[in-house]
Amino acid sequence: MPRTRYEHGTPQAPLAQLPAAALRAVLREGYGMAALRQDLLAGAVVGVVALPLAMALAIAVGVAPQHGLYTAMVGGFVAALLGGSRMQVSGPTAAFIVVLAPVHEQYGLQGLLVSGFLAGLLLIAMGLLRLGSLITYVPHPVTTGFTAGIATVIATLQLKDLLGITWTGNPQHYLERVAAMWQARATFSLAELAVGAVTLAMLIAAPRVVKAVPAPVLVLPLAALAVVLLERTVPGFQVATIGSRFHAEIGGRSYAGIPQLLPSPSWPFTQLSFATLRELLPSALAIAALGAIESLLSAVVADGMAHTKHDPDAELIGIGAANVLAPLFGGIAATGAIARTATNVRSGARSPIAAMTHALVILLALLVLAPLLAYLPMAALAALLLIVAWNMSEVRHFIHVLRVAPRSDVAVLLICFALTVLVDMVVAVGVGIVLAALLFMHRMVEVTNIQLVRGFHPALPRTLPQGVLVYDIDGPLFFGAAQKAMGALGAIAGRAQVVVLRLEGVPVLDATGLVALESAVGRLRSSQCRVIVCGLQEQPAAVLKKSELSRPESTLLFCPDIDSAIAAAEQLVAAASKPAGPSGADSA
Repeated sequence: MPRTRYEHGTPQAPLAQLPAAALRAVLREGYGMAALRQDLLAGAVVGVVALPLAMALAIAVGVAPQHGLYTAMVGGFVAALLGGSRMQVSGPTAAFIVVLAPVHEQYGLQGLLVSGFLAGLLLIAMGLLRLGSLITYVPHPVTTGFTAGIATVIATLQLKDLLGITWTGNPQHYLERVAAMWQARATFSLAELAVGAVTLAMLIAAPRVVKAVPAPVLVLPLAALAVVLLERTVPGFQVATIGSRFHAEIGGRSYAGIPQLLPSPSWPFTQLSFATLRELLPSALAIAALGAIESLLSAVVADGMAHTKHDPDAELIGIGAANVLAPLFGGIAATGAIARTATNVRSGARSPIAAMTHALVILLALLVLAPLLAYLPMAALAALLLIVAWNMSEVRHFIHVLRVAPRSDVAVLLICFALTVLVDMVVAVGVGIVLAALLFMHRMVEVTNIQLVRGFHPALPRTLPQGVLVYDIDGPLFFGAAQKAMGALGAIAGRAQVVVLRLEGVPVLDATGLVALESAVGRLRSSQCRVIVCGLQEQPAAVLKKSELSRPESTLLFCPDIDSAIAAAEQLVAAASKPAGPSGADSA
């Protein structure tokens, strides 16, 4: 039997049990027909909701809408089957747009598929290395800043289709796109704006009027029907639709809009040079990082709503496998989708079978409804993504953080937001994490308290004898605080016969802290001052045990507590004060 590891008091499953951890748990607990009916119903609802979103998100990336459907079908099914969350629904998400769109613009569909494939391998490796829990350490100002920045970029990009603007060229950066949109403002279409504005208004109003049916399911078919009627009754009225914008040639047959065919497997690495592969690696790293963060955040949301508990490492393996397999069938990058996951939970889902059903519903829609999907207006899909961007931005929460957070956190948030919009998300997250880490180190230095005690002090069990000092450190002794703590210790060399180094309040000692401690103790010894260390906690004791300070020749004394340390200091002072006997006094 494999042994179960324990970390921080939580049992950790063996690696062989990570794939399909959530499905295994559900089946172990017992799964009946009532739960299956609930899952099938919830999966059908989520599938209908995900259908227009998957197409709209693919279009926003720059690829044909069927690639979004392939992602939801293959990636959504595999992630649910092999993942660690019971309620998670995976597929293409809005957060990926800012990462995937530049890749597609520069490397085309093949580069997009390859970068997703590589990201999947990285995600699987992260799961196998048990890195799932580390994602939770990404600071909140960083995630809030880049999420709001992504929402801003998405909303801006939708103005092109919402207003019917066309331009030549392919600008890759935000400011360049805004400038191109402004220069092409003369191509604005009133018909496109009317369709987009009415659709947007209906998407906002529908949930307040009809709560039983998701707004996109009700509004988008009405928008398509209205466009068809207007084009046939109003002379000159014409707007772009999926069918007019996208065409596919498969097997010698031309398809307007979405091909009514199953995706065929293919190998995306054909005719791909090693240099291009190397250039795609940073994008793959960005996709993997963003996919891990969003998927695990979505799983946490699902746990909060459904009172379940996900396995983060299994979830990384599941979403990694989804990103490895989806590109083989023409799918783009996938991750956990918070809105679809919430819909899944609210619809009564009981297990990963609901998310697997959602993928099958999209497959059925592709085979049955593809000709009808071609009538969906591009302006209506742009309106849908505006709603997605607004919900993603969490404007109220963003403003709340600006108002109540410390200035340093506000600075990190705004820097991440600005870098996401003006540069890219990879730079924003990297810079944000580095800034947050530096702020954390600064705060740890501030919370590390140092106190030098001599004579009587209420915190000591007895009065210190003459020549004895107690140097009390309270807080982590790591690379951020080591210089502050140990610098003052070395400065007291020559002012005492014995220094008691009280470390009861030091939970952590790292290599930098150890080197600083060894240096300070060396300076004290050179001034004929003895050093006693007391109150070591488990981790600092383990570090010191391997160091030079634990060797007998170091003359460093260790005591379990402050009381015994003071007693030992009294003995050392008393021994040093005894006069030496006359030479030869021991001779017979």
